[in-house]
Amino acid sequence: MGAYEAFYRRSIEEPDAFWAEEAKRIYWHKAPEVICDYSRPPFVKWFKGGETNLCYNAVDRHAAERPNDTALITVSTETNEEKRYTFAELQREVERMAAIYLSLGVRKGDRVLIYMPMIPEAAFAMLAAVRIGAIHSVVFGGFASASLATRIDDAQPKIMVTADAGMRNGKAVPYKHLVDEACALAKTPPEKVVIVDRGLDKGFPRIEGRDLDYATLRAQHLDASVPVAWVESTHPSYILYTSGTTGKPKGVQRDTGGYAVALAASMDYIFCGKAGETMFATSDIGWVVGHSYIIYGPLLAGMATILYEGTPLRPDPGIWWRMVEQYRVTVMFSAPTAIRVLKKQDPKYLKCADLSSLKHLFLAGEPLDETTHRWIHEALGKPVIDNYWQTETGWPMLAICRGIEEKPIKYGSPGFPVYGYNLKIFREDGTECGPNEKGIVGVLPPLPPGCLSSVWGDEARFISSYFSLFKEPLVYSSADWGIKDEAGYHFILGRTDDVINVAGHRLGTREIEEAVQSHTAIAEVAVVGVHDEVKGQLPVAFAVVKDPTLVETTQARQKLEAEVKQKVDELLGAIARPHRVYFVSGLPKTRSGKMLRRSIQALAEGRDTGDLTTIEDRSALDQIAEALKTQ
Repeated sequence: MGAYEAFYRRSIEEPDAFWAEEAKRIYWHKAPEVICDYSRPPFVKWFKGGETNLCYNAVDRHAAERPNDTALITVSTETNEEKRYTFAELQREVERMAAIYLSLGVRKGDRVLIYMPMIPEAAFAMLAAVRIGAIHSVVFGGFASASLATRIDDAQPKIMVTADAGMRNGKAVPYKHLVDEACALAKTPPEKVVIVDRGLDKGFPRIEGRDLDYATLRAQHLDASVPVAWVESTHPSYILYTSGTTGKPKGVQRDTGGYAVALAASMDYIFCGKAGETMFATSDIGWVVGHSYIIYGPLLAGMATILYEGTPLRPDPGIWWRMVEQYRVTVMFSAPTAIRVLKKQDPKYLKCADLSSLKHLFLAGEPLDETTHRWIHEALGKPVIDNYWQTETGWPMLAICRGIEEKPIKYGSPGFPVYGYNLKIFREDGTECGPNEKGIVGVLPPLPPGCLSSVWGDEARFISSYFSLFKEPLVYSSADWGIKDEAGYHFILGRTDDVINVAGHRLGTREIEEAVQSHTAIAEVAVVGVHDEVKGQLPVAFAVVKDPTLVETTQARQKLEAEVKQKVDELLGAIARPHRVYFVSGLPKTRSGKMLRRSIQALAEGRDTGDLTTIEDRSALDQIAEALKTQ
């Protein structure tokens, strides 16, 4: 048995002893009484009775031991700004933000909604919330007002922290009007909105009595000293919304102690990051990678972390690699989409910088194809490690744990089940698949530390969303297809449900369908994810119009397609905009009325539509095939 197999087996067979040892990686104000309380399946409480604080472990303990070491580096190639903060400086800024929260009535258990670009204040806002025992909910700064409003109503935040604008490709992206629209739409808007004025949106509207200027408040609390609030290990640290198949986003609820332990261990065993080194994750704080491996993971490990506002192409495709050289990055984390974008650029940019500090590049967020994996590995001459996980799990489920054993990398594979995850490939009848047999990726509970503890405010949805696939055995369903080869390497083959993956961002097709159908001309619509070489998948809509005369000419179809895309932009944001909208007179359904989305997707991708014995009207598929050729 190899070193990793023995390590993994112990985590599954002796979980209490295994995780009790890992728990020593963080500071406990009060030691846990029970390592794993699994008395109410599928709910699990890790390190029950223990008291700790996520901000203390990420910031304060390092500030005490090595105050002058760099903690946070914020870089914007949009505004050409760079700021560095030592652990001591980061602690001061977090305490100032925490003092602002307290002055506005935020208390332990209250929610703080953060709708921010990638600027230092976003990190302060997150860390300050967990410092005082508040629960943050970060919403990606690209989401439209309607999406923001649904998250406001679900989380019911006491306050919101935002900015006047973000920047993208040299252009300001105003936020404040979206915030105002969302607050107007929401049933439970926040009492106060704290605004970081970057000077990018001159004259943005201010609402008297509600809107407050961050710089003014900060000046009032420059000398603030805010002690950490020690919280139960099971106390929620944050809510992060992920797209569901019902159209209503799910609030993934994360605990405190289990998350801290899981991330601290992962920084050592998976990412091989050491205190004093630098990590660069190219994600956004609005996504789970931003939470786990821009903010919390690197800081827990005592590393400097880079918060980056910009694209991989601006000012040129060599920017990321020059940053690796400049900041002596040892651990880099990105997404396959970004690598496929870089693959289309002049290869000289991959040789424009000294990458000697870089130990390895990690990629996650969507399936990594073998061709892209091989190309970037050979181009960089560095280990490129695929890893697979979800918003729900918070840290990798499949990876090669090089901190334990340097197993060979297999192109296109995220590797092996990570310690703590009793992960298997299941047939749809609940039995385990054999080698090279396609099945559903699942985990036998209890889920390890760091995974979601529930769906915010909806325990029934937690069970129905994740533990209802099989009655026996009880299994956490990833809703992803996968296979395992004879050597134990796993491969992810895509979703089993109606969630699509666009450049690493999960989007529910139901959400997009509802947005398309809100256009008054649309009677019915089906949205599917269609394979794309760069982004993984693109949403494509097939719509039935109420009045066929609206799409009689090419010009008329183009006009209506533009209007429908604009409607989706307004309701969900540009990230969810359909790549194309095709107009048809009917959609294929089964005799029981179920939409045959997989058949539509197969047609759009030029594949065989498979078994159509249940279809009610074959001509509907013929119309889609014709639309794909002619429109």
